[in-house]
Amino acid sequence: MAKGFDCAAPLTKKLAKQFRDDGYVFACRYLVPSGWKRLTKAEAAAISAAGLQIVSVFETVASRALGGRAAGLTDGAIAAQTALAVGQPIGSRIYFAVDFDASAKQMDTVNQYIKAAGEAARNFRSGVYGSAAVIEAAMAAKACTGFWQTYAWSKGRKVEGIHIYQYDNGPKGLGQPIHGVNVDLDLSSGDVGWWNTLPVVVQQPGSSNGEENDYMLNKEDANKIIAFIKAAYMAAGSPESREEFHRLADELRQASGQAVEGEK
Repeated sequence: MAKGFDCAAPLTKKLAKQFRDDGYVFACRYLVPSGWKRLTKAEAAAISAAGLQIVSVFETVASRALGGRAAGLTDGAIAAQTALAVGQPIGSRIYFAVDFDASAKQMDTVNQYIKAAGEAARNFRSGVYGSAAVIEAAMAAKACTGFWQTYAWSKGRKVEGIHIYQYDNGPKGLGQPIHGVNVDLDLSSGDVGWWNTLPVVVQQPGSSNGEENDYMLNKEDANKIIAFIKAAYMAAGSPESREEFHRLADELRQASGQAVEGEK
């Protein structure tokens, strides 16, 4: 399991490096267009340079998801635009927050919000942050493909198949003070959809003198492989399979220095 944290306070390269030295792998930050807690392009570069991955979460107000489909379409479009502005690669994931104790009666509206947000941010994979009940409802409705569960409001339950688990909000729900910053603590089980701003470089196996060489995949070879993946994509029987083929093709594009398509 990879260690991570989420915080409202912006991170400097020095601060991010302190967390990296402590064994943290990723930092979750707010992908919003304005406000003191927002992730900026400069901060994204600083976090990346320090060796941390970034997880994007969109949240304006805690109960925003009660705005349903209309709010989701608006927020998804804003999130996608903001993501591009800070350098987030197409094909990575944006989590949309349901940061309150949603009731069973509210779940349909919440799922409408999550689905619509993903539609509007279609060049990115979408996910949801919320309680066990929210995660289970989103999974059942196939509202998104990424799941970040908080232990808050979850009554001791942990859902199977989640990508991130937020397990500590501090003694008063205000975060744990680490390196002078209040942070919530998280664990990742993989396929988070995190990202960084560093160029993608494929490491070639050691040469005859024992040194490693930087190697970029040949563009023509990559496109030949992508053609086979495209055929599998068209024959795929489920949205999940198509998304995985799409992801693999974009990995090849990045490894060969091409722009990712980002269209599912």
